Amino acid sequence: MTRIDDLPIRDELRGKSPYGAPQLDVPVRLNTNENPYPLPEALVQRIAERVTEAARDLNRYPDRDAVELRTELARYLSRTGGHEVTKDQVWAANGSNEVIQQLLQTFGGPGRCAIGFEPSYSMHGLISRGTGTEWISGPRNDDFTIDVEAAKKAIAERKPDVVFICSPNNPTGTAVEAGTVLALYEAAQAAKPSLVVIDEAYGEFSHRPSLLPLIENRPNLVVSRTMSKAFGAAGLRLGYLAADPAVVDAVQLVRLPYHLSSVTQATALAALEHTDTLLKYVEQLKTERDRIVEELRAIGCEVVDSDANFVQFGRFDDQHAAWQAILDRGVLVRDNGVPGWLRVSAGTPAENDAFLDAVRAIMKETGA
Repeated sequence: MTRIDDLPIRDELRGKSPYGAPQLDVPVRLNTNENPYPLPEALVQRIAERVTEAARDLNRYPDRDAVELRTELARYLSRTGGHEVTKDQVWAANGSNEVIQQLLQTFGGPGRCAIGFEPSYSMHGLISRGTGTEWISGPRNDDFTIDVEAAKKAIAERKPDVVFICSPNNPTGTAVEAGTVLALYEAAQAAKPSLVVIDEAYGEFSHRPSLLPLIENRPNLVVSRTMSKAFGAAGLRLGYLAADPAVVDAVQLVRLPYHLSSVTQATALAALEHTDTLLKYVEQLKTERDRIVEELRAIGCEVVDSDANFVQFGRFDDQHAAWQAILDRGVLVRDNGVPGWLRVSAGTPAENDAFLDAVRAIMKETGA
């Protein structure tokens, strides 16, 4: 039987594994940071109306530049992000992963490198390798904050073409201070200069304001967002960025023709009509997240302060064995491979109760 490594694939892909979390049929799934609340019925009906309208023209290609969608995304960011942006500063793609891919296709590639500060979102490294961009794992402190001086030194020495800063960070949930971003941005411009990407996939869940205002007068700074989390639209696959208009022009050099379908654009536009309702769910999840943190600490777990819709907790001598013990009680959480730690998404109150009961049970059984 032919194996992947028997094929003439690129050397940097040999021995690698595809991205993916276990998709298991269990009563409570809290492993992929999804919004647990179904879309409200009024929004479902509006999506049906918008998609019906789009369906009448499916014999034609969609709006290649997604002008209406980018206009509405710019309006949403201007209202919630603390900084006015226009459609010319916004670009949209199939999930924030395609946004990252397009940025790396444009600013990375063979002979170039990207740096991120791990543990962090693993797709930054995976997409870097997939685009032929060398990946550099940068330093963090023991509390999972970025070691600023060590990071500046790494940037000065390696001169990366792309710098990734995840805030709030996945899987730890830690937010990044504006001062840290500015310090790394200045270091990156002095070294190369290079593109700095702030991944704000979980930005709406943060206690801190968005870092969006930092793009002002910084043409090499990008903020990446998604509708998968706060908008409860993981199945939609819609991500977007805000940056200098020149960056938006640049990524169009590598975008596939008509990359956003008419149906995707129609669905996203319908969701943007209901932002106030959807953001109320975000507030509920923030309350549940804070409850998870408080109760896990009361149980005796160590917990990283979270600004996202998930919580990293531990510490376990064998985090995979702890993951399995929780799974045996019908609750699926995430083992990201961070030694001693697991991650749980904030679910509904009932789902979170089931998770906390499972942790209490295994703590009691092990005498921890």
